[in-house]
Amino acid sequence: MPLTLLREESRWLIRMEGQITLTSAGELKQLLIEWSSARKDLEFDLQGVEEIDIPIMQLLWVAAREAVPLAVKVTACASESAAAAARDSGFARMPGFPFQDQSWES
Repeated sequence: MPLTLLREESRWLIRMEGQITLTSAGELKQLLIEWSSARKDLEFDLQGVEEIDIPIMQLLWVAAREAVPLAVKVTACASESAAAAARDSGFARMPGFPFQDQSWES
């Protein structure tokens, strides 16, 4: 399964692996809706991502923006493939999510 969720008392961890494309967008969107209601810190683990596309990047961008009014933190670490995809598609400097040294945080 490309997306897995670990719910902890103080944070949620969403792990993505393999090809994370439009087919995963609906599932990710649903997880982010649940997360915004839970008001927990959120961590994205993209270290196992081989390919990621623009709809997924857009959802990550929305999570970063939502974190501010929710007063929670969003952090992430990314594989070189995910970081390169972010840079190539113009998402290298997401608000609060700059891709640097294969990791980013808000």
